[in-house]
Amino acid sequence: MSTEMITETLTDPRAADGVRATPRPEMLAYARLDLRRQLRDRIGMFFVVGLPTFMYLVFGIGSDDPVGSGNVAMYVMISMAAYGAVTATTSVAGSAATEQVMGWGRQLGLTPMRPVAFVAAKAAVAMAVAAVPVIAIFAIGAATGARGHWSDWVLSGALVWLGSAMFAVYGLAICLVVRGSNAAGIASGMIVVLAFLGNVFTPMSGFMLDLGRFTPLYGYVALARFPLTDGWLPVAGRDPLWLPVANVLAWTVIFGLVALWGVRRSRART
Repeated sequence: MSTEMITETLTDPRAADGVRATPRPEMLAYARLDLRRQLRDRIGMFFVVGLPTFMYLVFGIGSDDPVGSGNVAMYVMISMAAYGAVTATTSVAGSAATEQVMGWGRQLGLTPMRPVAFVAAKAAVAMAVAAVPVIAIFAIGAATGARGHWSDWVLSGALVWLGSAMFAVYGLAICLVVRGSNAAGIASGMIVVLAFLGNVFTPMSGFMLDLGRFTPLYGYVALARFPLTDGWLPVAGRDPLWLPVANVLAWTVIFGLVALWGVRRSRART
């Protein structure tokens, strides 16, 4: 579907074939079109799901040592599912960079869709795609020895998926501020660095752990692991629940404000 047809869909209650359609809010129409486009990108979806799944298979299978109310395999499973979810949301939101280069942001500026609606639509699409690696890795974990209480599975899965919305806004914010063809690569590359700093891949202690507590991935993954571990860290004490909650809330507000500013700035350009 061309950009002209998409713009017509957002601004005209009639369908492209001239038949009058049921009027829909422009945000929902844009989200539906963008989700269809993302799911058709088979190569992108392969890497979004395949890499974290491979990492779980390497580091998680056969790890039956106890951790909290489960085992190491489940601890790794949650970590890799979280990494897959944020990779997906960041990648999807990173498509905003290409859209800005093509002038798509100014095209959307001609529609009734407000900046807040644009950010919300991108976040919703990214979360839909993020559900794919979460479901896949949890299913593989259940079949390969990840062990925990049923409530750990439900709560951790929900926290992984819901928390990934923050990184949809993060990816959008980076791409709107950088405004270049390499913005998506920068956003995705930073996720790898933040994952190391955020205690996702390897347990940290000392100064690096103290530093990591201020990074966005730390709070998100620590909150997702909380039902399993009750905040206990592999090598360095325990985090109270308020710490990851405060971390997630603070970074969500920061990323949201930066994204909104980036949308307004891109639409103001002539």
